[in-house]
Amino acid sequence: LSSPSGLTHESHKKDVEQVYLRCSEGSIEWMYPTGALIVNLRPNTSPASYKRLTVCIKPFKDSAGANIYLEKTGELKLLVRDGDRSPSKVYCFGYDQGGLFIEATPQQDISRKITGFQYELMNKGIASDLHTVSAPCRPCSDTEVLLAVCTSDFVIRGSIQDVTNEAEEQESIIHVGVNKLYRQKSKVFQLTGESGNWRGQIKTLLECGVKPGDGDFLFTGRMHFGEARLGCAPRFKDFQRMYKEAKDKGLNPCEIGPD
Repeated sequence: LSSPSGLTHESHKKDVEQVYLRCSEGSIEWMYPTGALIVNLRPNTSPASYKRLTVCIKPFKDSAGANIYLEKTGELKLLVRDGDRSPSKVYCFGYDQGGLFIEATPQQDISRKITGFQYELMNKGIASDLHTVSAPCRPCSDTEVLLAVCTSDFVIRGSIQDVTNEAEEQESIIHVGVNKLYRQKSKVFQLTGESGNWRGQIKTLLECGVKPGDGDFLFTGRMHFGEARLGCAPRFKDFQRMYKEAKDKGLNPCEIGPD
């Protein structure tokens, strides 16, 4: 977390402050923004790998006081306009497309303004999975499911206990009861209550129309800004079939014990 403050140079409202971020994910809060802030992302990886990176930012819900631009060789492209209240919107761009230039907007009272966002750097292939432009609700093919099992941040067998629709954010929250936990990168799925049942929440797009139903599914997906995002989710019996067929042919990309 980086938290620069505009009050440190309030008397020089045209000042430009530089911030260097070394982590692959984190957040930045610019308190009382005045002047401009240049955010330099310098991950601890080889510069040769930079061209394969995608940067995604997610403004805080109450972020205000500045416009966020993508800057390259002096040219500015508006990324997030001050006052844009698009909830949960994520903005992504290639690392080689430029850096972030944050310019404070004129304010009568800067004391109430904080510009802030979360950021993540990821492999371009992963980013394209998270932000599928075409047919985001399309069922995965057998090959896509088997690959998702090997590469996802979480893989679980479970059932849909309930679905909460968030109309404002255009998202659905799937409340999942876990029958078997194959893998999870973060502790999204945890033991709850005296019964010792594993439970967790997975988010997906509202337009996909997920509804509670009977039967088990194989839920896969990725962690994105601290939340589990749904990837491929076939019915478990269908996954068992495709896994067995691939294993019999020696084509399954990894072992996972589907029972």
